[in-house]
Amino acid sequence: MTVDREHVLRSAAALLTRKATSTMDEVARAAGIGRATLHRHFAGREALIKALEQFGLSELDAALDAAVLDEGRAADAVRRLVREVEPVAGLFAFLITENQLFEAGQNPGWDRVDARLAALFRRGQENGEFRIDLSPAWLTDALYGLVSSAAWSVQDGRTAAKDFQHMIVELLLGGARRSST
Repeated sequence: MTVDREHVLRSAAALLTRKATSTMDEVARAAGIGRATLHRHFAGREALIKALEQFGLSELDAALDAAVLDEGRAADAVRRLVREVEPVAGLFAFLITENQLFEAGQNPGWDRVDARLAALFRRGQENGEFRIDLSPAWLTDALYGLVSSAAWSVQDGRTAAKDFQHMIVELLLGGARRSST
């Protein structure tokens, strides 16, 4: 039987975003494979988490590409980005909080994502849409935090899934928007 690595990663991501402390046995069950099969593909939890990080970064890059961050108003690009990142928000939230990812230094993929988002916020500042007293790095981190918080809130049933985009965009842009005074 051939094991679809992407299926295993998606299953692991779905489980770990709901229960970050899941065991490798639970991950294997969620993927519909045996523990031995899981271990042939991922030597242990650390290897699985690193593979999830690569997978998640790939998904984030795809969302950034689909949002076409360089087109139109920066605020509209933020709206498109939040819409595109919503399907992977749970995985993103898990990765942001998974401490072992950063023990050996940060994956350069995070730097690439950070740079693309900072460029979007900088563009919004330069064209007068966003406040200039908040750094692009802070706005990037704020976006990460809002996406993660909204993903957890929806997952826990505290807020409706249909409100995901609205909650993030309104809070981020409401706070980032440059006032006319």
